[in-house]
Amino acid sequence: MADILAFAETRAGVLRPVAGEVVATARTVADQLNGQVVAIVVGGAGSSESASDLSRFGADRILVCEDESLALYQPDATVEILASVAEDVTPGAILFAASAQGKDLSARLAARLDVALGSEATEISVEDGAPVIIRPMYAGKAYGRFRFLGSPALISIRPNVFPAVSNPREAVVESLPVPEVAVKTRVVAVEAAERTALDVREASVVVAGGRGLQDESNWRLLEDLVDALGDDATLGASRAVVDAGWRPHSEQVGQTGKVVSPNLYFAVGISGAIQHLAGMRTAGVIVAVNKDAEAPIFGVANYGVVGDLFEVLPKLTEEIRAARRSDG
Repeated sequence: MADILAFAETRAGVLRPVAGEVVATARTVADQLNGQVVAIVVGGAGSSESASDLSRFGADRILVCEDESLALYQPDATVEILASVAEDVTPGAILFAASAQGKDLSARLAARLDVALGSEATEISVEDGAPVIIRPMYAGKAYGRFRFLGSPALISIRPNVFPAVSNPREAVVESLPVPEVAVKTRVVAVEAAERTALDVREASVVVAGGRGLQDESNWRLLEDLVDALGDDATLGASRAVVDAGWRPHSEQVGQTGKVVSPNLYFAVGISGAIQHLAGMRTAGVIVAVNKDAEAPIFGVANYGVVGDLFEVLPKLTEEIRAARRSDG
């Protein structure tokens, strides 16, 4: 029997969507080890109000350390909190999101506890009582399989890969004291870039384009399709397109970009290199448009159109507009 700690991130006192993914994944691992899931929330005053929602994803206990001094991520204090909880619980594993905060925190805690860290896991299982992860390596050209020999195993999971499955428990929210630590690093402000479009990680529909569009000026075809699909749709791009300067890095989907899991994903003029597939293969429905019938993208697509995208896209866009008009 081994319990699992799950670090649940917050932003402005509210749980981030990835928090549910981490706790739900911890639930799956804990069930295989006959243990409990202990969720940990660190944030500003009022964080406990949203923290109770973690019971919906399988948390048996919810530990909250809230104070105005923790409203922004403070690494020294957060490491101290997690190290203290790990000493009390002696977990078999500690799970994080492979987000900017999760990557920083998990590495700091691994150094503090002197244990191994498996980062950016895309699969987790248990063998002979020990966690086993699969993670991409060499820019997604290969996948490595790792089994933890020590305890606790520190694991960060890729956002949008593990579903936030509902698995309700009756958890009680418990308060943790604010630690007194020597501060070496302090976050004083977070500045968000001005957003003009829906983030590719949050959209329910993503229309992504690749080199098959041939020129930046042809991106209007994708913009027309996004417009036809409505407010829940946004643009995505392959690495080749971003490297060419056609689109911003914020739209890049793939191993070196963002991992997305929308309900519907259009891959237009994208061959389907393994680096790109690593960022979108968990989409609900994948529609591929490519003139090369042997393109790897068709291997993961639910629907494939072999044809000239310059002929297919305008017709597809018009059909979608007509369908939406008839429904409205």
